[in-house]
Amino acid sequence: MKSERIKRVALTIALLLVALPLWAHHGASEYDMTKIVTLSATVRELQYVNPHTLLTFTVKDEGGKTSEWEGELPSPNLLSRRGWSRSTLKPGDQVTIIGAPAKNGEKGMQVKKLVFPDGHELPGTVLPPDSSK
Repeated sequence: MKSERIKRVALTIALLLVALPLWAHHGASEYDMTKIVTLSATVRELQYVNPHTLLTFTVKDEGGKTSEWEGELPSPNLLSRRGWSRSTLKPGDQVTIIGAPAKNGEKGMQVKKLVFPDGHELPGTVLPPDSSK
């Protein structure tokens, strides 16, 4: 009887340990990290929200047709520690956005760098290996 109870407890603990990775962060699996795209864009909206800051922007193709894109950035907490705020990017701002495109072909990316026409870059869009900084 006692050994059966120990087996059940051990099995329950083992199942819980196996399930822990399911609660982990999704990472960047939806983005193709082997490719980098560079887009000239006009900012539509910066959503300074958790778990990731979202940037909506428009891009004109060679034919002049406009399409809407969405870029994912680190959390507001991490960006704030690097000097960002809710007003860092405003609707109408012209920027060059560099990042990893979505694997599924949709108009989305993980933003790595933002550059203004005068050449200054917004700091800290790429997380360091130790993202506690």
